[in-house]
Amino acid sequence: MQAYVYKSLRKADTYVFLATRDDFTRVPEPVRAQLGELGFVLEVMLTPGRRLAQADAAVVRTNLAARGFHIQFPPGTPPVRDDG
Repeated sequence: MQAYVYKSLRKADTYVFLATRDDFTRVPEPVRAQLGELGFVLEVMLTPGRRLAQADAAVVRTNLAARGFHIQFPPGTPPVRDDG
């Protein structure tokens, strides 16, 4: 699975992974507003054996497939739950 990674220029160490390059429409507007401007960082192939420095690649792939995006928060940030 291909992923496109963007860095929040407002929130330090916060990254957005997208399933489709520059398709920010999948990220809810309130979240986009908090992140501010996003700068493109890299394109990466998320294969099953791929390891990421700060995120679980399997979780990223699952979120990309289900939602079209994944947000990586700074280390130590409590995970956001979506129980609804």
